Amino acid sequence: MSAKTTALTVLTAALLAPTVLVGSAHAAPTPPADGKGGPAKAPAAAAPPASMSTVGGSLLGQPGTQVNLLPGAPALPANLTGRSWIVADAESGEVLAAYNAHWRLPPASTMKMLFADTLLPGLPKDQVHKVTDEDMEGVGPGSSLVGVKEDHEYSVHDLWLGVFLRSGNDAVHVLSAMNGGVEKTVRDMQAHAEELQALDTHVVSPDGYDAPEQVSSAYDLTLIARSGLQKKDFREYCGTASAKFPGLQEAGKPRDYFEITNTNRLMTGAGGLPPYKGIAGVKNGNTTMAGSTFTGAAQQGDRKLLVTVMNPGAGGANSVYEETAALFDWGFAAAGKVKPVGELVPPKSADTSPHGSPAQSHENNAAAGGGPAGGVGTALGVAGGALAVLAGGAYAVNRRWPRGRRSRGADEELV
Repeated sequence: MSAKTTALTVLTAALLAPTVLVGSAHAAPTPPADGKGGPAKAPAAAAPPASMSTVGGSLLGQPGTQVNLLPGAPALPANLTGRSWIVADAESGEVLAAYNAHWRLPPASTMKMLFADTLLPGLPKDQVHKVTDEDMEGVGPGSSLVGVKEDHEYSVHDLWLGVFLRSGNDAVHVLSAMNGGVEKTVRDMQAHAEELQALDTHVVSPDGYDAPEQVSSAYDLTLIARSGLQKKDFREYCGTASAKFPGLQEAGKPRDYFEITNTNRLMTGAGGLPPYKGIAGVKNGNTTMAGSTFTGAAQQGDRKLLVTVMNPGAGGANSVYEETAALFDWGFAAAGKVKPVGELVPPKSADTSPHGSPAQSHENNAAAGGGPAGGVGTALGVAGGALAVLAGGAYAVNRRWPRGRRSRGADEELV
């Protein structure tokens, strides 16, 4: 790891002190806004489509709450306002409960999970790039920025820290340029989404900036997060609470650095929220069209969960985190007390058995409103209420995708 980022707060199989988790961000060039300049009220919620994708199980294609409670199971949290959400076991891939799981909605910066999962393997982290004016073209007005400057050099490692911690659209565009440009990157991301069977996802911008027809779903975002968490670098970056980022470079002087802090409030405890016990990532987002979105990963004991919440209707910047935390609490308490309502499917290359059908092609109708368009064990090793991401090959314990009930037809329920 580069000596430039000695303030990284990721541990490898050791307990991270809570006082380190909550770092102060000073000299940051922009506020912790995401997408179009921070929290904003999204358009009024429309009804979910009557028919959605059945990838992962037919129940997941139905609107409304899907859960099979066994005797002694806790009730789902009351007063959930997200337009869509899902709770899944990160190792087995079982979906414990869901609400409009395949509703195709604007994803905001949670789209950066797909960006990272697609590009990380092809860009050496020690590669250094001098930023040009052309690299920064297309960064939308009001975008969240980490503070990348033209005519300055940054390592790939630096830029990924900017993507994951500050949701920096400037860093996304520079990495896209290094990948051959924004258009190629969008094509690469779309191809990777289809390989993952994230068939609700239509990529228009690599950073998640609001764009017509750019959509994903709670199901897809959870599937993408699960794929990303199999990569050591992805785990490291999404589980980093604070780091040093390169600042201005003046001739004859040492380069300046400033501290950046992760905008994931369940990790840092910002905004008056306590850090969530066992949190280990993954990505938050907020734009005008998407409202607030969040996919989180956490572990308590041997249980590892993924939760995605999209666009809570409740007011306040903390609502998406509060509803995610409530669903985490429920998922950990419900372990062994519910029958799964679906599953997170493996990539196409790992298993080609049928898993259900997508709702419609992206090209025919990708609008996000009420229209009809609509495993492997994770890398998490978290204990004591603080971050402790496992290093090296810890994720390989279940490297092969569990095949489970793969012969199930598209209309058969998972029970």
